[in-house]
This record gives sequence, C-alpha cells and structure tokens, in this order.
Amino acid sequence: MIPTKSIEPKILNVLFLCTGNSARSILAEALTNDLSVSRGKLKGFSAGSHPKGAVNPFTLDVLERSGISTAGLRSKSWNEFANPGAPQLDFILTVCDQAAGEACPFWPGHPVTAHWGMPDPAAVRGSDDAVRKSFLDTLVALRRRIELFAGLPFQELDQLAMKQRISEIGGK
Repeated sequence: MIPTKSIEPKILNVLFLCTGNSARSILAEALTNDLSVSRGKLKGFSAGSHPKGAVNPFTLDVLERSGISTAGLRSKSWNEFANPGAPQLDFILTVCDQAAGEACPFWPGHPVTAHWGMPDPAAVRGSDDAVRKSFLDTLVALRRRIELFAGLPFQELDQLAMKQRISEIGGK
C-alpha cells in the first residue's frame, strides 16, 4: 500500500474593515484567529479607513475576559493591506456602515467582499458596565457570524455563491 500524502487545506485570509479599527474589526480579527486555532481554516486581520491609532480599552478588556488573546492587536490603516508584500486577501468584510460606503483601495487578487454591519459598541454611553455589555454583545454576535463563516464549504463554492452565503451570514 502506498502512503497517501495529506494535502493541507489553504488558510484563507480575511480582512475585517471598519472606519476607526479600534472595536468591531479588532474583535472580529481576534475571534477569527482564536477560532482558527482549532479549525485552521482562516487567518484574521483588521484595518480601518481612518484608524484611531489605538485599540479601544473595552475591546481589550472583553477579549481578555473571554480568554481570547490580544497579542499583536493594533489599530492600523487599510493601506497596509494594499501595499506590495501584504498578505493576499481572500475575503474583505466591512463591519461598519461608514467603511462599507467608502472608496476602498485596490485589493490584489479580487477577494470576495461582503458587508456585516453592526452597531458600534464604542458609541454606547453610560456606566462602564453598560459599555462593557455592548462590547460583549458585539463579541457574541461576531462569534456566531464567524463560526458560520468558518463552517462554509469553501472548496465547493464559486466566488458568486461564496459572496451570497457570506452576505447572508452578515444579515443574521
């Protein structure tokens, strides 16, 4: 019997975009990478059209309380991912309405794009507990979407079907 060589599935790169890259997109990046430790399908990145330059402290707090690594998380411009030498992107998902309406840079490789609009937890005003709850609610909603996304049969779907399925997940 000839041993068969196991073919490792390609890790797919997904960029989550938001305007400030301090809350929703950072949460999505961290969640994707945390879930991918066990599933090994996706690598998450995040960026903003007008990055704030720092990750919102509540973002870091909620991730740490949830046992999700915050190592390496930083607020960065989407231009980093349009430059030569940047990771080749397979998917670009906007998580805020403002970023979805902006003119994006040219993304090499024609990644699949979709919009997963969500309320901004950083816009919530009130006690620390109320703000923290809004961040936790966002984390839970993103976890559900990312789990559904990671469960898609990537090898079986063409680009149009993939876009439709990912857009449907964003509506949940």
